[in-house]
Amino acid sequence: MNNIYFYSLQICLLVALLFFLIFVYSSFVFIYEKEKKAAFKAFLIALLLPLPYLFTWYYSWEIAAFIFVADLFLTFCLFLIPFSSNKNSTDNYPLHKIDERNIMFSRSELIEGSDNFNKYYQKYPDKKPLDDKFRKEPGLTAKGSLFYNRIAYAAANSSFFTIDKLRTAVDGEINPDKEQLDPAEIAKFLKAWSKKLGALNIGITKLSDYHFYSHKGRGKDYSKEIKSTHTHAIAFTVEMTHEMVRAAPQASIVMESGQQYLDAGRIAVQMAHFLRSLGYSARAHVDGNYEVICPLVARDSGLGEIGRMGLLMTPKQGPRVRLGVITTDLNLPADKWEKDNSLIDFCNRCKKCARVCPSQSISFDEPKLVDGIKRWQINSESCFTYWCKSGTDCGRCMATCPYSHPDNFLHNCIRWGIKHSSLFRILAVYLDDFFYGNKPKPKKMPQWIPGNKKTQE
Repeated sequence: MNNIYFYSLQICLLVALLFFLIFVYSSFVFIYEKEKKAAFKAFLIALLLPLPYLFTWYYSWEIAAFIFVADLFLTFCLFLIPFSSNKNSTDNYPLHKIDERNIMFSRSELIEGSDNFNKYYQKYPDKKPLDDKFRKEPGLTAKGSLFYNRIAYAAANSSFFTIDKLRTAVDGEINPDKEQLDPAEIAKFLKAWSKKLGALNIGITKLSDYHFYSHKGRGKDYSKEIKSTHTHAIAFTVEMTHEMVRAAPQASIVMESGQQYLDAGRIAVQMAHFLRSLGYSARAHVDGNYEVICPLVARDSGLGEIGRMGLLMTPKQGPRVRLGVITTDLNLPADKWEKDNSLIDFCNRCKKCARVCPSQSISFDEPKLVDGIKRWQINSESCFTYWCKSGTDCGRCMATCPYSHPDNFLHNCIRWGIKHSSLFRILAVYLDDFFYGNKPKPKKMPQWIPGNKKTQE
């Protein structure tokens, strides 16, 4: 009996120490993330959580042993038993091509009184009252907008200016001296090289009709039907830094968007030119000059899933990425996309992006039928109107998404639990709300950006 008593004491002390270390470590992670409230909560739990084990053991080692076994069983259930996800939350493939002329960026470029302006609103008269709302606002990076910051906006516009110069380089002449390439070998090279150039993750997919827009909606080729002989696409992500995104919708978010659109464009243009120099047709798709729907191409390349907010959700950075795509006629081995129902199930439960959306453009509902397929759809008109009002591309949904937390051991353990257990997904939603807040406020912009405004909701 004394041996059992002694061993039960050791077990209780070990469990208490384990919980203490876990939450102390979590507290240090939160301090590094500059999340003071979360750090305080974690440290308080580190001090208080071991006490029930010690008090229980003091009064009854049998009860302490029972609690210990129950904790082990609960941990096993949360982390190791692969409870199934809802397999039919969203449909996989669009039934029809999307016309780029209908997206908000294209509609924002229409010049009042022009032929394109008049023709578009004659065809879609119901969209005119909606679009008149964003035209009454100051506009992106405009003086008079909510988060106007001349220095930050000038930096963002410098990135967009440079991107504009890249748009003429997305395509070009093909070397008539075609190199005979080993598909597997060149795919391996492209993946390694793209990471050296600054890409975060990269995948390859075989192209389908739904990957392409039906018609161009921007630039000199407006209304032109998109026809391509390309059969494969290389898709990659570039990371948007947590420090710049967390202050969204303040000016740092549009600075970071511009910078990462530029980085993605630079990599895509460079890789497309490389393929053309080897004798293969290739086109880069950069901000303002797309022919494909990048999130769908990236998803089918195995880089993530389309979440509630309509953005690509990657496994470790969530929506905190920008995308680059190169299409080509080079026959490359495609990466297999396996639908991640755990991520979609978590999106279905979380709803934090919908709660924090300043324009209430993100649905709280489960996926619904839109154009014949079950998916989430944001209210793009109200979203873009807020962009024009705030002067930035908002990004509040991106900043608060639990998947957007930094790529470190603590958050990767949580992501692992989310992926493998629906029970843990339920717990993870509450844990994120507890530590980070149910409707967290934006953080301050980095100190090196002049003219910081006070944090606003």
